[in-house]
Amino acid sequence: MTADGLRTGAHHVGTPLRRENARRHAAGRSRFTTDLTLPRMLHAAFVRSPLAHGRITELDVSEARAAPGVHAVLTAEDLKNCCTPWRGTLDHFAGMSSVSQRPLAEEEVLWVGHPVAVILAESRAMAEDASELVFLEIEELPAVADPHAALHPDSPKAALDAEKGNLCFETMLETDAVDQVFAEAALVVKEEFTFGRHTAVTLEPRAILADFDPSTRRLTVHQGTQTPYQFQDAFARHLGLEQSNVRVISPDVGGSFGMKLHVYHEEMAVAAASVLHGRPVRYVPDRLETFLSDIHARDHRVTARMALDAEGHILAMDVHDIAPIGPFSTYPRTSVAEGNQVVRLMGAPYRMPDYRGRLQVVFQNKVQTSQYRAVGHPIACAVTEALVDKAAVALQVDPFAIRAANVIRDDAYPARSATGFEFESLSHEECLGKLRALMGYDALRNEQGALRAKGIHRGIGIAPFVEITNPGAAFYGIGGARISAQDGAIVKLTPGGQAQVAISVTEQGQGTETIIAQIVADELGLNPAQVRVTTGDTETTPSGGATWACRGAGIGGETALRAARKLADQIKVICGAVLQKDSASLRLSGGAVTSIDDPMVGMDLSEVARIAYYRPDTLPAGIDTSLSVAHHFAPSGYPFDFTNGIQASYVEVDTETGIVRLLRHWVVEDCGRIINPLLVDEQIRGGVVQGLGAAFFEECLYDEGGQLTNGSMADYLVPMPCEMPDILIAHVETPTRDTILGAKGVGEAGTAAASAAAMNAVNDALRPLGARITQTPMTPLRILRALKTITD
Repeated sequence: MTADGLRTGAHHVGTPLRRENARRHAAGRSRFTTDLTLPRMLHAAFVRSPLAHGRITELDVSEARAAPGVHAVLTAEDLKNCCTPWRGTLDHFAGMSSVSQRPLAEEEVLWVGHPVAVILAESRAMAEDASELVFLEIEELPAVADPHAALHPDSPKAALDAEKGNLCFETMLETDAVDQVFAEAALVVKEEFTFGRHTAVTLEPRAILADFDPSTRRLTVHQGTQTPYQFQDAFARHLGLEQSNVRVISPDVGGSFGMKLHVYHEEMAVAAASVLHGRPVRYVPDRLETFLSDIHARDHRVTARMALDAEGHILAMDVHDIAPIGPFSTYPRTSVAEGNQVVRLMGAPYRMPDYRGRLQVVFQNKVQTSQYRAVGHPIACAVTEALVDKAAVALQVDPFAIRAANVIRDDAYPARSATGFEFESLSHEECLGKLRALMGYDALRNEQGALRAKGIHRGIGIAPFVEITNPGAAFYGIGGARISAQDGAIVKLTPGGQAQVAISVTEQGQGTETIIAQIVADELGLNPAQVRVTTGDTETTPSGGATWACRGAGIGGETALRAARKLADQIKVICGAVLQKDSASLRLSGGAVTSIDDPMVGMDLSEVARIAYYRPDTLPAGIDTSLSVAHHFAPSGYPFDFTNGIQASYVEVDTETGIVRLLRHWVVEDCGRIINPLLVDEQIRGGVVQGLGAAFFEECLYDEGGQLTNGSMADYLVPMPCEMPDILIAHVETPTRDTILGAKGVGEAGTAAASAAAMNAVNDALRPLGARITQTPMTPLRILRALKTITD
């Protein structure tokens, strides 16, 4: 055993192995929900509201029911007795309200795309053709589109039965001395920010295939989701089924980024339709539908100020975040979690004694927003770091210097933020120093100065960040949501001497199966290729929380490690009985059990398995011959394991066109124990690209009537390889002491600070021209407006 708690001789943890399932994907051998067909399967198509808000005055589906190939046309009335309503609130968000939801709109439509009816037909084309025959008449009501106007006392309601008007939730975090600190501060910097809403654009859209067997009352659901156990519970409770009679299968998922965490109207309608008609029903939306129904992300209006003393020490922040979320809060995780993390992550890297954060979550008649990769992190980071840069300019201090003077020192942990977060151990100082060296900061500044003299405007931006990972039960369980904080694993040695792992954490392309195989291989002395990992099936894997909030490695990996360690100990007991050796004197390595003192004494794992499975009669009486171990693990130390790091961006702004060229991007991050460096870097690069997409390209645009005006891939911009810079990555490792493995999360780290670094870089480039931008995405038009080259 090493000082860090890992087994001696372990060598696969820390090795850059490729994702084995990538070979299956590349060969077209994966099992995505979109690939599946079943006998007697019906296809679903939805009739959707063309208006953002209104009353349904007439809905005539008789002609659609008579259309060729149509099996059924279902409305809210048809599903009322089959599916109970749900409400997206959590108990610990005191005072939170949201309207009750059903699979289909009953009397009122709340956004463009709100499903009103579902057609079940022999093919998707037949279902779509029949949907054109549905007669839908809606009395248009005022649409609530602007979040500031939504809070006005005279504003119409986004939903007629909303309990508290258009305010979903409001909270305030505040220390005692905020007003006094700002009154006495040597410097106060302030800014207003607008962060545009965008959406996930996953490779595989949301997809579901529900198959109800009336004879056994069993519902099997193939679904592209991160969280099969959450959906098992939701389908069982709202469709009136025994949970043991609901199976959710999600073996391969083509991307999620949090978008596939939520209970959507369409999935509940499809499952209910299968229950009603006893036939498999499949639904795969087209891209237009995904823009109109997938959750959107971000969309914040933030006013913030920061107080500093004359030496540039940060004293306090005062933040007001208005977060519009659509006409209701998503279920079961709510749409409040994003804004809640925004106000709680402000100033997280810094020794900031005082803070006030006000959050107002607002209803409006647009697609709902909710958790998306790096929930709240990019907003909090961008606001904080823009103010820090603005203060550095006012004090004539280098951006690195002001941050070095303010970050929580590496030897000052454990520490507590002004917003109430408890940090076990972070590494801001080491990350700052490593980033400065990695990017060649001084030479870069010299290059920037020389190019400015030639009229070329380049900018450098940096942004430290803190990322929430490995959340415990206090994250959702405390609020009454049936979302597990623990994960489970079953590890067994096969008769052939290989290992099989069934685990509750899931795979969406991030490499869960690979890292679990590495961890188990080290504990059992195997090669990862000898470890088969099964995920994403509520019938064959133990119940658990699955993957969200970067918990796959930190919680799932720890679960697998502890289960494999138990199995290793059991293997040594059996082998010790055969060899007449104390089990403590044995170790597992190279596919065998050997004596620590004499490597020539031992036996292959396949031989141990042969004896245990086929000749247990040869073992002493009382020896437990089981070679299968189950283990569940839930975090019990700090409420979260925080990841930290710092990013930097180098850009060039064309002041004539407003186009920004991304030159280079750097990341230094600390995710604790690195299990697989290759996959960690893949996650960081992918996250950075998503963050830069939000910074420069992605935005869901609406008109005043709540109509989405760019709901197609022809109009909605996503970052492409030719626009992305080289992304250089370095690491610091500060393992958490809450677990044996020491791993924290990394999946959201790239997204957390990329847009903040990019915004600071653009503003650094614009500074000599007297321009500043505080709205994302930073489109050419907005940059030209900031330069006053064009005016509205």
